[in-house]
Amino acid sequence: MEHKRIGIEDSFLRYASSVIALGGFLFGYDTGVINGALSFLSQPSQLDLNSAQQGIVSSSLIIGCCFGALLSGRLADKIGRKASLQWVAIVFTIATIGCSFSITSNMLIIFRTILGLSVGCASDLAPMYLAEISPSEWRSQNVNKNAIAIVIGQLASFTVNAVLGNVLENWAPIWRVMMGVAALPAFLLWLLSFDLPQSPKWQLLNSSLAQAKKNFSKLGFPKIDIQKNLVRAKKIVETKEDKMDVKKIFSNKHLMYLLAAGVSIGLIQQLSGVNAVMYYGTILLEKIGMSRGMSLYSNILVGVISTVATLLGTRLIVNHNHRRMLGIGLLGNSVFLGLLTAVLHLGLFSRTNTNMAVLILLALFLAAQQGIVSPVTWLMLSEIFPQQLKARFMAVSTTVIWLTNFVISLVCPILLGSFGTANVFLMFTVSNVLCISLTFFFINPRALKDAFKQVK
Repeated sequence: MEHKRIGIEDSFLRYASSVIALGGFLFGYDTGVINGALSFLSQPSQLDLNSAQQGIVSSSLIIGCCFGALLSGRLADKIGRKASLQWVAIVFTIATIGCSFSITSNMLIIFRTILGLSVGCASDLAPMYLAEISPSEWRSQNVNKNAIAIVIGQLASFTVNAVLGNVLENWAPIWRVMMGVAALPAFLLWLLSFDLPQSPKWQLLNSSLAQAKKNFSKLGFPKIDIQKNLVRAKKIVETKEDKMDVKKIFSNKHLMYLLAAGVSIGLIQQLSGVNAVMYYGTILLEKIGMSRGMSLYSNILVGVISTVATLLGTRLIVNHNHRRMLGIGLLGNSVFLGLLTAVLHLGLFSRTNTNMAVLILLALFLAAQQGIVSPVTWLMLSEIFPQQLKARFMAVSTTVIWLTNFVISLVCPILLGSFGTANVFLMFTVSNVLCISLTFFFINPRALKDAFKQVK
């Protein structure tokens, strides 16, 4: 009888984590769809965008993400993780439809900025929510579901773009359909979210003791873990540590180190250059000589490899030192981007062979990034902060991720036009090498553990 009850708990936890991970899927789809849609919506018969306008349209979503991530911590603390996710789903749905029906570039920019609010909020909320509803033995696996969902969302956008872009290549408004498809999973997230449990850890800090105990049990937390969470929450409430203000944070060296480490992890994730490929992959491949149709289909291959790498990588990183795995992933990025730069600079191959080499090296770069670097950074961010500060510190770290993403997505078309594809890849090669240094000289596991204990 006891075995059957545990099975039911595991089943409910799997269901809840899968629904929450839909936020990651939407994150992936909405950040990836611009890759294929941009060349269509830029046509004179559509929105007639030049290189600078392409950067603004692409990065408008990202600036929305910055504000969404920054606000998500306060929102999640005030109304709870579940209600926040429901509002995210509503905004996702409305903004997606608005993007699809935009008739001017300004209108598209406005709706993509609004869409970015929900993407940014989801990027912070989903891993935090997943970590808080998961018993310790399931935590890494469930947080990694979000990373897997992101690349599956990107793959879905690449596939939709390629199929629609080739079957209806002469119908320029096809970009509206590409963008509008995301409204379906957004509505599904809202519909299924009503069955989700509230985070029991959030409930403990908001005077919902009975309901928190019920959700802990429903999610399969062992009795000893439930008791530890109760004691910890009581201490936080009694000492009012959950009301810690900015001045106290800046005057506490342990808190400052934790926050600085979170910010550094956020920077490392984005300085790799992954989103330059995700947002402008089709344009990059066209610049080296591929046709639009071949570029769209090539993105599917890249997306498949990224997805497989993520599925394998998330299993691998669970059982290994996270900082070491981050360093290995960044080393892979540096090697593959360095080789890619050499191939484009030296021009030793025919156009066909150069295209093939570029495609293979891009795929290997994304395998290292999406299979190791991205999931391990999200996992580290969900683990290094104490419960009473997790929402706010994760919000700051995620905001840094999106701010860095915004700058890269905004200037990438300009850099490509001014310096060329090969030199842009050289810049990202150098930035990955610098990130390796930051990983091993600043993000110290022992120091993180000591600071966590001091605050806790």
